[in-house]
Amino acid sequence: MPEEQPSRPPQHQTHEPGLETEMTPQPRSDDAHYRGSGKLAGKVTLITGGDSGIGRAVAIAFAKEGADVAVVYLEEHKDAEQTRELVQQQGRRCLLISGDVGDESFCQAAIKNTVEELGHLDILINNAGEQHPQENIQDITKDQLERTFRTNIFSFFYMTKAAAKHLPKGGAIVNTTSVTAYRGSPTLLDYSATKGAIVSFTRSLSKAFAERGIRVNAVAPGPIWTPLIPSTFPPERVASFGKDTTLGRPGEPEEVAPSYVFLASDDGSYFTGQVMHPNGGEIVNG
Repeated sequence: MPEEQPSRPPQHQTHEPGLETEMTPQPRSDDAHYRGSGKLAGKVTLITGGDSGIGRAVAIAFAKEGADVAVVYLEEHKDAEQTRELVQQQGRRCLLISGDVGDESFCQAAIKNTVEELGHLDILINNAGEQHPQENIQDITKDQLERTFRTNIFSFFYMTKAAAKHLPKGGAIVNTTSVTAYRGSPTLLDYSATKGAIVSFTRSLSKAFAERGIRVNAVAPGPIWTPLIPSTFPPERVASFGKDTTLGRPGEPEEVAPSYVFLASDDGSYFTGQVMHPNGGEIVNG
């Protein structure tokens, strides 16, 4: 846990899903106190939305545990290069793949590229997501609705379909949902709907893949300091982001990453169809 929480001044980015390099302060993705113990030695993982935020922290933690990583991202090349450097500092390989996960043909190509370049695929982390706050449901356009669903849940289907034939017995899938799937959000109606869909997708897929020995779980973060925040919320909301949690602060990506390690490794061998809740103390049902 961070010993000191720096202030988060009002800020806004005009480009979504946002750049980690432009955030003040920088999110904490590499916990200096985290020591890997080979929990994912020899594994290959693909992480969507892995260039920054939670995805970056997961990539680093997995590398510390011995995994090679394929990072899928949209177009944030500078953030992605930094993530690759951080993974390589752990002595692991990192493949960068840029494109739109809402396009099924891209997802198929990303899986194929990962297997060809890194040799195999053991773990899939469906993490990419976007949000577009609106004060009124009337302001959610057809294009926004389709875009949010295409990125946030269609991509999970696309990546899973493409990865399924490569994942071995003992493989794992971890999906990123959100606390909003459980408590809702009046200004994130479409986003919350996709996150609820991810919970149901996770539970159903865990049953469908059980006979193959592939576990499927999810993580439902609360307010976490990632590029999605300054790129989608107004400056004044950014300044107060996460202060209404039980712990009185937003979480850092490095505080969420261990949940993914647990669910992807043998530590979580008796977990499937479950959701973990690193959310700063909010009690949810599920």
